[in-house]
Amino acid sequence: MRTYVSKRLGSCRNCGFCDTYIFCRGMTPCIGCGACIAACPFEARLIDQDSKRRETIRIEVNGQAVSVPERITVLNALESLGYIISKSPREGSLFAPCRLGGCWACAVVIDGELMPSCVTAVRDSMHIQTVEHEVAKHTPLRLVSGFQGHSVGGVGTPYWIKPKGWSYRYIEVACFAHGCVLRCPTCQNWEITYSSVDDPLTPSQAARIMTRERRAHGVDRMAISGGECTLNRRWLIEYLRELRRLNRDKEARFHVDTNAVILTRDYIDDLVGAGMTDIGPDVKGLDVETFLRISGLKDEELAKKFLEAEWNALKYLLDEYWGDIFIGIGIPYNPKLISLDEVQRIGERIAYMERNVQVCVLDYRPEFRRQDITRPAFDEMVQVKNVLEGTGLRCVICQTEQGHIGP
Repeated sequence: MRTYVSKRLGSCRNCGFCDTYIFCRGMTPCIGCGACIAACPFEARLIDQDSKRRETIRIEVNGQAVSVPERITVLNALESLGYIISKSPREGSLFAPCRLGGCWACAVVIDGELMPSCVTAVRDSMHIQTVEHEVAKHTPLRLVSGFQGHSVGGVGTPYWIKPKGWSYRYIEVACFAHGCVLRCPTCQNWEITYSSVDDPLTPSQAARIMTRERRAHGVDRMAISGGECTLNRRWLIEYLRELRRLNRDKEARFHVDTNAVILTRDYIDDLVGAGMTDIGPDVKGLDVETFLRISGLKDEELAKKFLEAEWNALKYLLDEYWGDIFIGIGIPYNPKLISLDEVQRIGERIAYMERNVQVCVLDYRPEFRRQDITRPAFDEMVQVKNVLEGTGLRCVICQTEQGHIGP
């Protein structure tokens, strides 16, 4: 059966995002990669089928000639050949977390060129290399954009640097990695997360741009966020190393904000070894039901795995690196997404690990697919702050409609 993307009648608002911000490598004809389906803020796109059968084409994978259906992605072709595709690292033949064309973690060598397998169309006589040491011969790539001065900072920005109330003074420079393994319906950076039109950058290119931005804005902190910046591990490690090489002064700070769902102990060790000085992991709940609601995932087992991974990463960071690097923890809050009771239980768990760690509560506003929610009022965020401080946490800051409130 042929698959293609169609519009859901009556749902499309003609916002133009799918036409403008998604580089559809299989536009004519559609290869059903699904990137535009995940990106549509109005859920107006869906995979459809027609009755015509696909033709079979011949390709070569790791030196072996094989037959696969036409008009599918390279990723789907590999899956049809028995390759195990996973959204968790080291659990399959190929790690493909975002499947949006942004992170390039699923990149393979196609006719001698590194390409993202999730959105690249398979074609007749294509030569594909998936073997790790062959892929590693090529410089890693990923989409990163939005290099700019930042006046508020992120979860991993120390509270004493954050401005009280509104400010237009830059406190760091930041860039944003495209692609994410989660599908948060309230994604605050969805235009970047789901965009795939930009040219991918090497770690060195991104580090040079960031260094120029640092000098132009006269700040010491350089942050990378997303989307989710940790998905392409080799890219991020090389980026941090190059950034540190270009910024050898002792004032330079290298800040990573992350949802932490794929972080492991050895990955954290590598990040610190590469130069990371500050990290801001988010914890999107304590209960699986809450994590599913906030993350937008449909697979409960995957959600359980990711939820456990982010808490394990947080514990490891506090056990092994507290006092050596700066750690700030993010917690989401909106009463439509998470209860005050669960926020309190999150606070108690964090306080048990380290009561002096900075905890930053983010007031989730209506965004992307959740335009039905209301941004929490200032007084609500004050109440959240009081609840968390009541658990024994000593450094709680809250993002509010009037700016940050904190110690």
